[in-house]
Amino acid sequence: MSIKLAVPCLLLLAGPAAAAAADPLPAAIAAPGETVVLSVHAEGAQVYECKAGTDGKLAWAFREPIATLLYEDKTVGRHYAGPNWEHADGSAVAAKAAGDAPGATPADIPWLKLEVNAHRGSGVLTPATTVQRINTHGGKLDGACDKAGEFKSAPYSAEYVFLKKG
Repeated sequence: MSIKLAVPCLLLLAGPAAAAAADPLPAAIAAPGETVVLSVHAEGAQVYECKAGTDGKLAWAFREPIATLLYEDKTVGRHYAGPNWEHADGSAVAAKAAGDAPGATPADIPWLKLEVNAHRGSGVLTPATTVQRINTHGGKLDGACDKAGEFKSAPYSAEYVFLKKG
């Protein structure tokens, strides 16, 4: 086996977090100098509500995420409005958006960098200071809608990377 073949094979064996690290992230969501605490896969939906915009026309407006957090194909937590992430060990964080980059296709929600602004409990998420949402697929819903107050979900998946300073 040549070295050229060995590197991609090692990345596949190391999993999605290592493969994502092989390509530099967009500057708007990069976290230089921070180290990974936990990387999980999320499967869920972005929930939208039909609301009147500033122009008075009805359109889909983002309301909240609802997702299951998975590690090695096992459920380890959940993600919901706030935004909040809870781990099964009792630790949780809330965060606010600090940067974004476009998803791979127009149907994909953006990649995000979020700054942790609250911690609860004690566990793996306790040291987290930054959350990155990368490798998004789906989740976007925009355009006109017919009835104010109506809800619609757009399925999505993403990787959430929890980082700490230093």
